[in-house]
Amino acid sequence: MNNNDRLVRLRYALDLKDRETVEVFSLGEQELTKDDVQQMLTKVNNKDIDQDDEDDFTENTYAKACDNRTFESFLNGLIVYKRGQQVTAKGEPVKQTRLIKHDKDINNVLLKKVKIALTLTSDDILDILDETGVHISNSELSAVLRKEGHRNYKECGDRYARNFLKGLTMRYRDDEE
Repeated sequence: MNNNDRLVRLRYALDLKDRETVEVFSLGEQELTKDDVQQMLTKVNNKDIDQDDEDDFTENTYAKACDNRTFESFLNGLIVYKRGQQVTAKGEPVKQTRLIKHDKDINNVLLKKVKIALTLTSDDILDILDETGVHISNSELSAVLRKEGHRNYKECGDRYARNFLKGLTMRYRDDEE
């Protein structure tokens, strides 16, 4: 799963329109146009891939790649969009933190920042994962949410991230119908 896949799934789960997505990027200090966003969401057909072999686990190719910095800007903007701008005691906006250092950090940061943006508790995340058939313990979730470098830190795999986004879709999209 690449950043574009994560962006598409998260955007769908939260039912964000193009205009709202551009605003979220802007709040995350990344200026993109509506056309840029649409290119990041548009899959490019690969004629080299046999259609029979294509499944949910095949990495897709998009018209415009979403790099780690851009994706993290979206996550930071999502926090501001959903919860408002955090300010210091002096009334200045708090500087947004960059947590993604390597490609392997992305899923961990995704879980942490979506948890903050949607004010989810650890129990909420466990329930969301349970709804998709993934059962993990509270201590396993705690290890995934820890800071990299902590002795109990555990890398979050694509399976957990994919099922978490699927569970968000079930929770936030299915409630509307």
